[in-house]
Amino acid sequence: MTFRPAAAYAPATASAAADLGPLPEWNLADLYAGLDSPAFAADLARAAEQCRSFAARYRGNLSDLAVGVNPSAALGQAVKDYEGLQDLLGRIMSYAGLVYAGDTTDPARAKFFGDAQEKVTEYSTDLLFFQLELNRLDDHLLNAAMASGPLAHWKPWLEDIRKDKPHELDERTEELFHEKSITGAAAWNRLFDETIASLRFRLDDRELTLEPVLSLMQDPDEETRRKASNSVAATLRENLRTFALITNTLAKDKEISDRWRRFEDVADSRHLANRVEREVVEALVSAVRAAYPRLSHRYYRLKAKWFGKDALDHWDRNAPLPQVAQKIYPWTEARDTVLSAYGAFSPRMADIAQQFFDRSWIDAPVRPGKAPGAFAHPTVPSAHPYVLLNYQGKPRDVMTLAHELGHGVHQALAARQGALMAQTPLTLAETASVFGEMLTFRALLARTADPQRKRALIASKVEDMINTVVRQIAFYTFEREVHTRRRQGELTADTLCEVWMGVQGESLGPSIRLHPGYETFWAYIPHFIHSPFYVYAYAFGDCLVNSLYGVYRKSEAGFVERYFAMLEAGGSRHHSELLAPFGLDATDPAFWSIGLSMIEELIGELEAMEDVA
Repeated sequence: MTFRPAAAYAPATASAAADLGPLPEWNLADLYAGLDSPAFAADLARAAEQCRSFAARYRGNLSDLAVGVNPSAALGQAVKDYEGLQDLLGRIMSYAGLVYAGDTTDPARAKFFGDAQEKVTEYSTDLLFFQLELNRLDDHLLNAAMASGPLAHWKPWLEDIRKDKPHELDERTEELFHEKSITGAAAWNRLFDETIASLRFRLDDRELTLEPVLSLMQDPDEETRRKASNSVAATLRENLRTFALITNTLAKDKEISDRWRRFEDVADSRHLANRVEREVVEALVSAVRAAYPRLSHRYYRLKAKWFGKDALDHWDRNAPLPQVAQKIYPWTEARDTVLSAYGAFSPRMADIAQQFFDRSWIDAPVRPGKAPGAFAHPTVPSAHPYVLLNYQGKPRDVMTLAHELGHGVHQALAARQGALMAQTPLTLAETASVFGEMLTFRALLARTADPQRKRALIASKVEDMINTVVRQIAFYTFEREVHTRRRQGELTADTLCEVWMGVQGESLGPSIRLHPGYETFWAYIPHFIHSPFYVYAYAFGDCLVNSLYGVYRKSEAGFVERYFAMLEAGGSRHHSELLAPFGLDATDPAFWSIGLSMIEELIGELEAMEDVA
């Protein structure tokens, strides 16, 4: 699942919500008809039987297949069978996860998800041997087998899993890690999700869930923003011991795993999963941190001037610009805006996105208990992606819709690679989503004539880019500090707060005043819990798309075809291969400067518009 922090407003009244028009809810019947579906029960039973039979057929036999009469055909059949099981198990867990995301506070859904997770973990234990045995095959034998014939189709996957070999353990230890995961990291993830969903934030005479109260920090009224911020701080402070325990436990769990798997740096396991070199990420992080004064510090100084202040309070960071009426986008207008922008780039892209609306693949309303933020879930290649939003009608919600549909289009196109090669590494997983946002932003900007609205639109885009690049690299810096310090012992809640304030002060700069209470805001960030060090993928994707969009603006012949070829490749090719047709190279330190310069250009445009009344 690709999570995106929500950046939407909460409707203050029922009538405001009604102005959005009917909001779609997803239909998960393409996976299973319901929690009591006979097909779901049958698939669980089939998964158990097929996993056992797969192990009985192939465990201990792969080396014999590699020296047999037709190694490519024999091993190719084994990989094909394995891929089919991955699709089946993925379908089961996709459905359970999506049902649970719809209301994480519902005991029946929570039990359904937990039971499914336990069963799938148990069944898939029988499959752990497969990659381990493949990686123990002689290089010459495997290379010969996948040079041609049926096995050649999976050559990219086989070469990819070879990179895991130095960090793999013996089979019994791998089984222990696998089985213990449901009572370890997975259990702490679930505790975080259910705790966040159950929290209530008091604001005057209302009690709100996290999503709406965070949204009110973008309300046009400053007092509302201040109260919302203080409400978030108060409730998080009351629960800080729980969040500190979750963070400490998961960081220690990761340290144990990293130590056993012989990873040196705290983020090396993420880099390996992303199939990106540590040096590339370090170059990105260094470039962004060096650019803080030219990006976030510069922009917030300008924004403070617009607000008539020497510095902004932290609850004003994403506030709408003063003296600009806030437009509400009904659902149909948001849909048409995004589809039109996609269609102007490529009718094929719009056609794929249209299916999400026509076939009920989107869940848009805000509901108590629903997972916060937004995500696109690829499910499995034999099905299709689903998108979750918390739509509340503001311009940023339109951008979030464009973002998640970009993921959906990418996932739909990559599905042809099959269950083993469809998943795109996180470094490229944000490409289509951020590109979709850029297309939508440019479309909105082109049809905006009013100078005030134009400035507000550009400012909103700059803030989104700062949140995607600067904020996410600050998150990554926070995680590095937390995981590094955790190796020396448990961190108190106060220590976690101190680290948070340090990296936030550095990234936001002197034009943002961080008031008491803000030190707790690390506690609700789901990425820290679900996917340690995921966050740099956002910055990677944004800088990449800025460079990619620059190539597109030059109207180079064949760009659209090359773009679709990149998305269709899924996880079958390294980022260097995928970017080469565009003349881009992420290993070149200058590459990141190209991406960051687009943000600087937009800030320069805003500075030139200071005389806009």
